[in-house]
Amino acid sequence: MAFITKIKWVVLSVVTLSMASIIIHLSFVKLWTASIVQYKAMPSLHEDFASMLGRQGIKNKKLWGNIKSLEALQPYANPRSNYSVLKEQSNGFIYAKIFGGFAQIRSSICDLVTVSRLLNATLVIPEIQQSTRSKGISVKFKSFSYVYNEEQFIAYLKNDVIIAKTLPESFKEIRRRNDFPTFKPKSSASPNFYLQEILPKLKRSKVVGLIITEGGCLQSILPPAMSELQRLRCRVAFHALQFRPEIQMLGRRIVDRLKALEQPFLAFHPGLLRDVLAYHGCAELFQDVHTELIQHRRAQMIKQGIVNEELNVESHLQRDNGLCPLLPEEVGILLRAMGYPSKTIIYLAGSETFGGQRILIPLRAMFTNLVDRTSLCSEKELSDLVGPETPLPQNIFQPPPRKSEEQLKEEWKRAGPRPRPLPPPPDRPIYLHEKEGWYAWITETPKEPNPSPMDLRMQAHRLIWDALDYIVSLEADAYFPGYNNDGSGWPDFSSLVMGHRLYESASSRTYRPDRKTIAKLFNITRENMYHPRHNWTILVQEHLNKSLTEEGLIRQSLLSKPKMFLSHPLPECSCRVSSANRVKGADGRFLFGDEDECPKWMQHANEAGPLGKEGTKPEDEGLPDYESNGFGDEPEFDQSNGKNNQTSPWDVDEEMDPND
Repeated sequence: MAFITKIKWVVLSVVTLSMASIIIHLSFVKLWTASIVQYKAMPSLHEDFASMLGRQGIKNKKLWGNIKSLEALQPYANPRSNYSVLKEQSNGFIYAKIFGGFAQIRSSICDLVTVSRLLNATLVIPEIQQSTRSKGISVKFKSFSYVYNEEQFIAYLKNDVIIAKTLPESFKEIRRRNDFPTFKPKSSASPNFYLQEILPKLKRSKVVGLIITEGGCLQSILPPAMSELQRLRCRVAFHALQFRPEIQMLGRRIVDRLKALEQPFLAFHPGLLRDVLAYHGCAELFQDVHTELIQHRRAQMIKQGIVNEELNVESHLQRDNGLCPLLPEEVGILLRAMGYPSKTIIYLAGSETFGGQRILIPLRAMFTNLVDRTSLCSEKELSDLVGPETPLPQNIFQPPPRKSEEQLKEEWKRAGPRPRPLPPPPDRPIYLHEKEGWYAWITETPKEPNPSPMDLRMQAHRLIWDALDYIVSLEADAYFPGYNNDGSGWPDFSSLVMGHRLYESASSRTYRPDRKTIAKLFNITRENMYHPRHNWTILVQEHLNKSLTEEGLIRQSLLSKPKMFLSHPLPECSCRVSSANRVKGADGRFLFGDEDECPKWMQHANEAGPLGKEGTKPEDEGLPDYESNGFGDEPEFDQSNGKNNQTSPWDVDEEMDPND
């Protein structure tokens, strides 16, 4: 009897412990799943998009506010008192052809005007080869006017340089015979090259041709005595080069639609271009056929002498050296670490993103309000922008005609002596994508085919799409470049935008990340990117916040300005309403703080109120620095020694070489 009683007590205790265990597990499950939110991608921009965002109407100045230390910088590219009057009698005509994309064309035009002023020559409106090579584009636009406003360009620069729409009739026959001297200057050509080599031939033949392929034809940094030529570059880039009215109207419409949402927005340009990736050997950052495409282009560059390195390089080492673009996934993590909430509106700029939509998937998962021109404009608005075009013949692959039964029997009879092998199995169906585009030649032939008429037309259209994105990027509340200042010397989209924003509104939030430092930061938490430790988040915030200030401008002056002046038009094209500490480089050039004093009328305007962007509200009371997004939530615990890890940001900086 006592034995049965003991068994009952044991069973009762086991049941009690089991019930307690179930209750504890259920409570833990409820606790863990309380913060899980189901991800829902936004397929397109809805009409009630603003209501989805909450219509806060207040900007958090820690994420969107202007940089107060840079508010003293104001745009001032007007000629100074020592600027000479334009001579009426020119030495001859400069006729130029420009090859390249949007950034190369814009930078080359500014250099052409500067060279024309230097030589006292008449500049003929240059030919943009991306539009002239494309067959059947709208007859409404010719070459230069396909993107830019010719009349505005000529009228604004009338006091700086003489500009003609075409060559005089007496020189057109000479141009058709190519009887005038033609030069192919490098982007690093010095003023002495033009004064000593080209000017004598210009005076003798009265017309000189220039072929520009490197995105410029004049060195970036000019002697201090030529500061007026630098200001002329700024007047061309930031005032004279206006897009044609149709592009300006649609670009303004996109900005208005974004501002109508009553939320600040950030513009992001990935900078993932095939040529750039091939030049720096970043193929291994991609997968599958994209790696093959990059390597194929790199082999072409090596054969053409553009690249003087091996075909196969360590892509991850190139990334650690800051030579490869930041991937969209990495940019998304950086923005979340900065505190940008998941509902932040991000405008995706750039007409070409190598890797397509697949490489943007992680960024869309972190920021569901990722929009671009296609989601903000209708198809009709975009098609009206390119104008009426001549239809191209469709190059549809036609499979070989099927053979009749009689033909097959006849071939069988004419076959060789018997016994014959069995006939081969029927071929699998040939899909259209296997005979068109990159898939066909990359799998069947080592030689890339010449661009088709449709390819040339799409390249011309990219100039228009980049122009739209340029307008939106300038008006964005914040700008983040995925790639700029790559060291190749080629102009790039982000560098032009950053330089233009620095000129128009130096205090606006323009991030200037050091990709080498960012790569080292990611290497610290590469295995735990989506749940980094809190001190890692602090390091990211410190680096990116410093890039917004004078420290970022000094670094930009050291690295970017020697390659392209328009990426950092300081101090020549700006003035100050208050003094600042002057920073001089090792070469004696002032890196920061050497701007002229602004005119009195500009100083009075600044005292009346800050020259900030319209609609900016400084209030941010009650808004958190960043929402709870999983960043910095992991405890500072070092498993190697079992102690709380209280690493100082300066300790990590010392490991990262503070001289970088």
